[in-house]
Amino acid sequence: MSNVIKPPNLSIFNFQPSTRSKFAWRILDVIVGGIFVYAGVLKALDPVQFGNDVDNYKMLPWFVNVRLAFYLPWLEIFCGLALIFRFLYRGGLSVLSALVLIFVGATLAAKARGLDITCGCFGHASQHWSFPQHMAVDLAIFIALAALLSTELKRRRYDSES
Repeated sequence: MSNVIKPPNLSIFNFQPSTRSKFAWRILDVIVGGIFVYAGVLKALDPVQFGNDVDNYKMLPWFVNVRLAFYLPWLEIFCGLALIFRFLYRGGLSVLSALVLIFVGATLAAKARGLDITCGCFGHASQHWSFPQHMAVDLAIFIALAALLSTELKRRRYDSES
């Protein structure tokens, strides 16, 4: 027998998710994915209203707003489904994170220019939200997306090392 000394298992440095934490992350996947599917369906059902909502930001030409109004909801739906069904998962997380960051930036820019806008994210339900309410919801969604992406990258790194 060899007298090889093995280092102690420092589990705080290894990413070994428990069954309970996997379940909790999975629930967060479904919740965040469901939010984007819901929001996308609402926008896809009324693309004209969504086009007007996008135009209210006064950042893009009308023809770009029209295209966004028809294609962006479907992108949200497909990326939300990617989170729910874990198919093309990292791509869905990345696209949704970028979309939320772009939206937060556009909202801050519109507010800085003095525009009083409604985001249209959740149809009529979000029409009467204040600016702080919009930002709180958007930042909460972004934090959830960032946590999911971070966990996914750690899990991938752990799987490749073992």
